[in-house]
Amino acid sequence: MGAGVWIWILLGLPTLFAGWCLVLRAPRQVLILVGVGGAAWGMVAGIAAWRLLGAGSATAAYGWLHVDALSAYHLLLLGLVQGASSVYAWGYFRSEVATGGLTAGQTRRFGGLWFGAAAAMSLVLLSNNLGLMWVGIEATTLLTAFLICLHVSPLSLEATWKYLVVCSVGVAFAFVGTLLVGASAQHLGLDPSEMLLWTRLRASAPHLAAGFMKLAFLFMLVGYGTKAGLAPLHSWLPDAHSQAPAPVSALFSGFMLNAAFYCVLRVLPLVEAATGDRGWGRDLLTALGLVSILVAAAFIVFQRDGKRLLAYSSVEHLGVIALGVGVGGVGAVAALWHALNHAVAKPLAFFAVGRLGKLYGTHDLGALAGAARRSVCWGAGFCGGLLVLIGVAPFAIFMSEFQVLRAAAEARAFEVVALFLVGTAIVFVGALRHVIGTAWGEACSAPAPEPVQAMDAGLVGGALLCLLVLGVWLPVPLANALSAAAQVIGARP
Repeated sequence: MGAGVWIWILLGLPTLFAGWCLVLRAPRQVLILVGVGGAAWGMVAGIAAWRLLGAGSATAAYGWLHVDALSAYHLLLLGLVQGASSVYAWGYFRSEVATGGLTAGQTRRFGGLWFGAAAAMSLVLLSNNLGLMWVGIEATTLLTAFLICLHVSPLSLEATWKYLVVCSVGVAFAFVGTLLVGASAQHLGLDPSEMLLWTRLRASAPHLAAGFMKLAFLFMLVGYGTKAGLAPLHSWLPDAHSQAPAPVSALFSGFMLNAAFYCVLRVLPLVEAATGDRGWGRDLLTALGLVSILVAAAFIVFQRDGKRLLAYSSVEHLGVIALGVGVGGVGAVAALWHALNHAVAKPLAFFAVGRLGKLYGTHDLGALAGAARRSVCWGAGFCGGLLVLIGVAPFAIFMSEFQVLRAAAEARAFEVVALFLVGTAIVFVGALRHVIGTAWGEACSAPAPEPVQAMDAGLVGGALLCLLVLGVWLPVPLANALSAAAQVIGARP
């Protein structure tokens, strides 16, 4: 099978599944398709990513679709998060369908939007045309918005409208930035159909108009940074995560934020080459990364809702990724590694708090005290997920954060090191008290113990084992993929 064929499979399969969900009549059939189809597509995305990494690059649609090491690596993350979240969604909504809490229409809508979002995120990663990449991001906004209010309530509707308004304004900024990129290439004599092709722009980047490119990067950083949840542009994120069903929150944090930041990574090497300044764009990313870490730390200390706590944790970890890319060198490799670690740990934590919320009837952390004794599987998943997310050794997030810190120290950016340590220390202490309470605290009232299900234990155990292994051993193929992806954004490991 030719490498370019994988591109059409990755786009066509979720689109086919989305249409199939809309014509199924029985809610149970839709959930089965979500679980089985989502897992199958996740596996296909993973296989395609490795095949495309081996091929080096692939192109389709007259150059408008293109895959290189950076997009193939992110496809691997998307397949991982989408597959695991789909399997979880199957079990999560099964009881609601059985009791009538989720109607046939709602189930079909969920399935169609779920696979539609997967197709849109794939389009973002597979687009060589920066305008088409923008279309993919806008599509993710429109498709995922109605997943937030799957269960209609005043709070979920408010969160949906806030998400739509804030992200649409952000994406409008990104659109202006995209137009400015085109303006910077006007004098190059490119065919109009090729003026926004990333491969063409990368080859001609030193000749792009520097002033236009700087302005374009600012607009795109603000626009895509809003969708990525970087502070102070993150205002939509806590509300959306707290009101969305747990599988949707897992998809948002596990990958959709990365998809938006991926767009920033695409523009970074262009502005650096155009301006001849290898520090200007990275300094902006470093600053936004530090602001995100510190803002998230301040809010995490006072959080009482489990899902909002995890939402602010996502702001922190996107800040770590931005900081690593901004520092450069080994920091960029560590940032991409951190994206993988976060894509495993954060869905696990959302899976756990979602199931505990169903068991306890609330996501209030005080009410979840002692959950690890009453739901061994999901209590352990929530506690373990939080411990991983706050950087406990020897799990993978500790190692990737340490490498970001090392890169900042080697760059002699000691003020960055100090602020990074302050922010992560506050997050560590603020979240650790919730771990202790969830594991050993005593709630005023608690449900009967929940039996362990094999599928649940597999998801929790598999995720924690993966994070532990990645913390002590980085496989050579994965290390090579990280290095190749970092080189696309101009980093030299």
